[in-house]
Amino acid sequence: MLDICLLGTGGMMPLPYRWLTSMMARCKGSSLLIDCGEGTQIALKEKGWSPKPIDIICFTHYHADHISGLPGLLLTMGNAERTEPLTLIGPKGLEKVVGALRVIAPELPFSLKFIELTDVRERLNLGPYTIDAFRVNHNVVCYGYCISIPRAGRFDVERAKAHEIPQRFWSPLQKGATIEAEGRIFTPDMVLGPERRGLKVVYCTDTRPVPVIAEYGKEADLFICEGMYGEEGKESKAREHKHMTFYEAARLAKEADPKQMWLTHYSPSLTRPEEFMDKVKEIFPRAKAARDGWTAELEFDEE
Repeated sequence: MLDICLLGTGGMMPLPYRWLTSMMARCKGSSLLIDCGEGTQIALKEKGWSPKPIDIICFTHYHADHISGLPGLLLTMGNAERTEPLTLIGPKGLEKVVGALRVIAPELPFSLKFIELTDVRERLNLGPYTIDAFRVNHNVVCYGYCISIPRAGRFDVERAKAHEIPQRFWSPLQKGATIEAEGRIFTPDMVLGPERRGLKVVYCTDTRPVPVIAEYGKEADLFICEGMYGEEGKESKAREHKHMTFYEAARLAKEADPKQMWLTHYSPSLTRPEEFMDKVKEIFPRAKAARDGWTAELEFDEE
């Protein structure tokens, strides 16, 4: 299972009824956060989710509405007696940016590990997550993220017997262990069938529509995409500031065909995004105007 919570849906500035865009994923006791703008801690508190288990924080880019909440979050995690290392992922310059923010959070009881993205596409395997970062088109270097939970194939008794694997090794091999014994090396692929469909969530904000977004969003369980503007006449402003309208996001979803799409990162002037959804759904019927605190519990397909 993969739990997703869209902690906030606002862009540029927090509002009394809307926190800045941030998303948390939870899987197998590990939490992953994407972006950490002002108000992220309050959104977590309102949802009842703890920051202590956060093992990974991914940053799309370093505009203040996406990272200014980090010093306070780090202090809260430290005050919760966290000691495990925390991995931070983001575009080149991450360590320098975080170092500057830590002037007001200098002492932490845990270490920080920095992974700086430099290529247009990068894949990382951390904890239960496969993280694909892909460069998008904003007015600073910015990445979208595809968070996947892979699913191994079914245990195949006949396959295990054909390889003459002792039965006592079946269970650890099924769980992914590699075993060296009796002068042989036993690997999980010797007892498992073809890999099954896993879970996939794509998160993309602060960008113009580019083909790579639809590519990673292809058949995702959940596609969370920026919709900065819903009002008519905002197309030129979206192009100028390298953001997206609701309708541009919907066209990307139509191409990608995810199970569902949530719009997010609304302009402060956009007070009622749901008013524009009829036209959006004409393009992609499974689109929704997300609200702060929306949660999805994603489960593997039944077989």
